[in-house]
Amino acid sequence: MSHLVRKLENFVRLSAADRLMLNRASAQRVRTFAARADIAREGEKPKDVHLILNGWACRYKQLEDGRRQIVSFFLPGDICDLNIFILREMDHSIGTITPVSIADLPREFFDEISAGYPRIATAFWWETLVNAAIQREWTMNLGQRTASERMAHLLCELFFRLRLAGLADDNSCNFPLTQADLAEATGLSKVHVNRTLQELRASNLIVLKGKMLVLPDLERLMSAGLFNANYLHLDREGRQLDANE
Repeated sequence: MSHLVRKLENFVRLSAADRLMLNRASAQRVRTFAARADIAREGEKPKDVHLILNGWACRYKQLEDGRRQIVSFFLPGDICDLNIFILREMDHSIGTITPVSIADLPREFFDEISAGYPRIATAFWWETLVNAAIQREWTMNLGQRTASERMAHLLCELFFRLRLAGLADDNSCNFPLTQADLAEATGLSKVHVNRTLQELRASNLIVLKGKMLVLPDLERLMSAGLFNANYLHLDREGRQLDANE
């Protein structure tokens, strides 16, 4: 089962035909990128929608002097902007963090979904609304939370999103982000990021071993980050309604 199918099935009950359609699209027009490479650059004309099959990527904005702000992370199963081909040019860049493989989804794929796959279309709307909610939460993170709250909140969010796609164990997940990545995502300096991670380690809230993140007490980390998972809409209301039809 693809990461996209696993994630979308948290919201709707996909039929065998739905899953076949999504898995078929995921297997066509596949491209691979090395770590720290651009998939799409600001100013380019977007043609297709990118589905992350494997690896981690990010959406970022960059100033002329090189300063960069990461404004979102893309994980396996994530779609980079469902309607991006409507735009004349990219207003942001998409770059890889690890080696990444993507599937390029053409406009015709979404036309076919709209015409004959209503459950997938509903799930894609859910994806869009959740992404908007995540962006609102990131704005709150940058504007109001302390450094420690900011970091704890981001780690909780990434863990929950990975678990949604079947990529996290009960208390651990792959975590390839560097301190520089975390600095660009949280608006903190690298020195401040290092200090904040040390504080979370000292409180036994996180364990970072190589490229693995272990959360000894998820509830405590959520409390430290003032994290409420409601904005990720994990309650599966749509799936429950679907089951009652």
